[in-house]
Amino acid sequence: MSPGSFKEASAGLEAALSGGTRKAILDQVSKAKTFDRAARHLRDFMSVHRFDAGGTTLFSGRWVKQLDHVTRADGFHALHDWDGKADRFNDETIPVEVTNFAERMIHPKDHAEGRFVLSLLLDYYFAHLLGLLALRAWDEGDANANLSTISRLLAALHGLEGSGQILARSAETLILISTSHFEPDVTAYDRLLAKIETLNEPHRVTLALAHAKILGSHLRFGLEVTCAGDIKALRDDNVPDYPWLCFALKTLLEAYATRASSEAAATDRQGISQSLLLGLIPDPTAFLETHPPDAIAARESDLSRIRHLFEAHRPGLLADFETHRPTLTSYSPLSFTFNFPHNLVKGIVVDAARRGAPWPLALEDLVTALPSTPELDLARRSLATALMGYALSSPDTIRGRPHPAIVCDPAAGVRAFDEGIARLARLK
Repeated sequence: MSPGSFKEASAGLEAALSGGTRKAILDQVSKAKTFDRAARHLRDFMSVHRFDAGGTTLFSGRWVKQLDHVTRADGFHALHDWDGKADRFNDETIPVEVTNFAERMIHPKDHAEGRFVLSLLLDYYFAHLLGLLALRAWDEGDANANLSTISRLLAALHGLEGSGQILARSAETLILISTSHFEPDVTAYDRLLAKIETLNEPHRVTLALAHAKILGSHLRFGLEVTCAGDIKALRDDNVPDYPWLCFALKTLLEAYATRASSEAAATDRQGISQSLLLGLIPDPTAFLETHPPDAIAARESDLSRIRHLFEAHRPGLLADFETHRPTLTSYSPLSFTFNFPHNLVKGIVVDAARRGAPWPLALEDLVTALPSTPELDLARRSLATALMGYALSSPDTIRGRPHPAIVCDPAAGVRAFDEGIARLARLK
C-alpha cells in the first residue's frame, strides 16, 4: 500500500477501532496520576498521530499529513477550525483543542468517569480522521464502496470498545461536518458537489436527507439572526450553500416520487418529507419560482425538475408536511437553529464530558423528531437546551449585538412552520 492511500488509511483505522487498540491506548494514558496529566498525554499522542506503549506502536497515522495536504489543496481544512478574530486557521487540530479544554476545565469525580472522558476524546479524534478519509473517497477505487467502508468503520467507532457517544450516523454526515467550517476558497464546495453527484442513489439520498435538515436549520438561523429577515442578504451570505440545497431537494423529491403511492414506503416517505420541509422553509421561492437567485441560476435543469416534482406531488407533500407540525410541548427540529454544524458536534462532546456520560444522540438526531418516543423527545429537548445554554454564556457578535450561535425556541418553530406552509401553499 502506498503511503497516504485510501487503502492504507482505512486498514489502519480498522485495526485501531477493533481488537482492543483503544483500550490499550487508554490504559497507557491512564497510568498518569491525575486526569489532567492523562489528558495531556492523550493530546501529545493526537498531535503526532502516533500512539505508543512500552516501545510498541498501537496506532500510526503516518498517512494523516499526506491526506490532509491533498485535502487542503482541494480547498478544505477538515482537521482545523477557522479563527474569525485572527482571520486564520488554528495551529492545533480540533480534537487537540478540545482535549486542551478538557485538561483545564473537566474535573471527573472518579477514575471511571475520567476514563470515560478520555475515551470520548479519543473517539472524537478518530471521528475526525474518518471525516478526513471520507473526503478522499474519490481518490482510488469506487467512491460508493469507499463511503460504505467508512460507514462501517464509523459503526466500529461507536461499538462496544468506544465511549458510547454517537458522533455521526453515516460517512455522508462526516463529509458535511468536515466541510462545515468557514473556508476561504468557496469554489471548493462546487468541486466537491460535482463529486457527490457521481455517487449512486442510496449514497446521494443518505447525504441529501442529512444535508437538507442541517442546512435548513443553518439557513433559518441566518435568516432570523444574521440577516434579520432579509432574503437577499441570506442568499448573498450563503452562496455556496444554495447549489448543495438544490441538489438535496432534487434528490429527495425524486426519492419521494418513487415512494408516493406505496404504503410499504410510508416510513421512508415520512423521513423524506421532513427533510424536504426543513430544506424548503427558509427560502422556498429560490427553488420553486422561475427566477432563481444567481447562486443556482446555472442549475436550471435541476430547478425545473424540482418545480415539476413538487407540483406533481403537491397534495401529498402538503399533507405529509402537516404531520411534522411542531407544538410548544414537544421537540421539533424547526425550533432548533444554529450557525455552524461542526460546533454542535463539539458542543455535544464537551457536554458529555462535563456530565460524565454519553448522550444517546448524534448531530442528525437534533435535526429530526423521528423516531418519536418520549425518551428521545426528552433527550433532544435536554441536549438542545444545554447547547443553547453554552451558546448564551459565550455569544457571538452579530450585527453589532451579542447573540447565541445556537437557539432552541419552540415558539419560533411554530411560527416558522406556519409561515413556511403559507408560502408553499401560495406558490404555483
